Amino acid sequence: MSKRKILVSFAAMCMLSTAAVAEGPKPGGVINAVIQPEPPSLMMGLVQNGPTQMVAGNIYEGLLRYSPKLDPLPGLAESWSVSEDGKVYTFKLVKGVTWHDGKPFTAADVLFSIEFLKQTHARARGNLAQLEKVEAPDQSTVVFTLKQPFGPFIGIFEVGSLPMIPKHLYEGTDFKTNPANNTPIGTGPFMFSEWQKGSFIRLVKNPSYHVKGKPNIDEIYWHVIPDAAARSVAYETGKVDVLPGGSVENFDVPRLSKLKNTCVTGAGWEFFSPHSWLWLNNRSGPTANKKFRQALMFAIDRNMAKDVVWNGLGKIATGPSGSAIKYYTSAVPKYDYEPAKAKTLLKEAGYKGEKVRMLPLPYGETWQRWAEMVRQNLQDVGINVEMVATDVPGWNQKVSEWDYDIAFTYLYQYGDPALGVGRNYVSSQIAKGSPFNNVEGYSNPEIDRLFADGAVAFPDAAREEIYAKAQKILVEDVPVAWMLELQFPTITRCSVKNLITTGIGVNDGFRDAWIEK
Repeated sequence: MSKRKILVSFAAMCMLSTAAVAEGPKPGGVINAVIQPEPPSLMMGLVQNGPTQMVAGNIYEGLLRYSPKLDPLPGLAESWSVSEDGKVYTFKLVKGVTWHDGKPFTAADVLFSIEFLKQTHARARGNLAQLEKVEAPDQSTVVFTLKQPFGPFIGIFEVGSLPMIPKHLYEGTDFKTNPANNTPIGTGPFMFSEWQKGSFIRLVKNPSYHVKGKPNIDEIYWHVIPDAAARSVAYETGKVDVLPGGSVENFDVPRLSKLKNTCVTGAGWEFFSPHSWLWLNNRSGPTANKKFRQALMFAIDRNMAKDVVWNGLGKIATGPSGSAIKYYTSAVPKYDYEPAKAKTLLKEAGYKGEKVRMLPLPYGETWQRWAEMVRQNLQDVGINVEMVATDVPGWNQKVSEWDYDIAFTYLYQYGDPALGVGRNYVSSQIAKGSPFNNVEGYSNPEIDRLFADGAVAFPDAAREEIYAKAQKILVEDVPVAWMLELQFPTITRCSVKNLITTGIGVNDGFRDAWIEK
């Protein structure tokens, strides 16, 4: 079979740490970071929420890592190739890798992990839907054969999407009750050491890590500090060195960023590409009218929200795909802040002042302030808005049961429209019980067809054409009101070097980090 080789050199392997090498990374030291909220578990095969991925992404590994431009980089696989027809992916594993308990990592672990994750990891199960078979010709080779070409397949191998699980600890056991869940064993640069519930999680350097000279850091302490103000104080007083994105209220960021030896960045979210929008109930009420939905887009001052609520971080969203996502196009209808146009569209929609219920996202003061700003924008053009306060469980229930008119949200996009965009607009994803699928109830057979075709079109040029068309249709229909491409600022001591080097940032960044002394 003819194959198109994707060559991966040692230079590429080291690309992300070149700057650190030039500066001369210093070994040793301890980094104190905040984790909020406390993870329910660190077993990434069973739990994939944000805090779990942030901590355990430094314990476990995937076959690949991804650059800020979402290009694949070596992980547990040192090289890979793709067949000319786009259906066969062959990975060559790094040799000599061991699990934290000293057992060898082999292709058998990869095969086991695939079967494990099909049962426990909803996103992995969806990503693997086109997989016909996976084989291991030898201990260092894994071959994935697809039923048909699936363009985003090369993007599913990061640690949160497809973590490698130790076969020798989980085979033949009840995965959910396995005692190993309490002391996670991975192949990553850091090993689990201690967890004092409600206080901290301690990781220690893996002395047998397969990347020579890594990691530089001796220990990471993840501090559990429930109160946002207390997290800010912990940084100010020197208790912690790293505040990952979302750790503190956004209005505290300008003050903290002015502190001595403090650096702030919005980088490290490119793979997730958090995209915020307003769910708009397409089923009933004023929001079921397309002209009403278009009016909302013209009524909301998104630039003000970016500058005031998010301190200038982030970008105005132009449609369903973030600008970092493959096949993004800006050639779509534009919705600038034009209250007069909003009023005209409301009149054309026949809006008579009916009450519209709006649910803020109950994730702290930043989101509450944003909701109040949007409510004022909508009231200014004559929309009768009722704010509905909820806690997190209440928000989940109302959105999952479609009991809302407008609701704030943000979702991750995972680098490709087939992985994290289409799920919110195709009619097959209209199902009660989840706040993360097609919650708005939008149904358009042409969009269904375009996303189905786009997932399996080959080569990339064909996918690009399909997704450009889908974006234009969606932006015209406004099934949801797109707001901002969010950037959650990560705040660190400037002496913490090289922490964010990949598209998932802190989640796998401690491998390359070092402390300037």
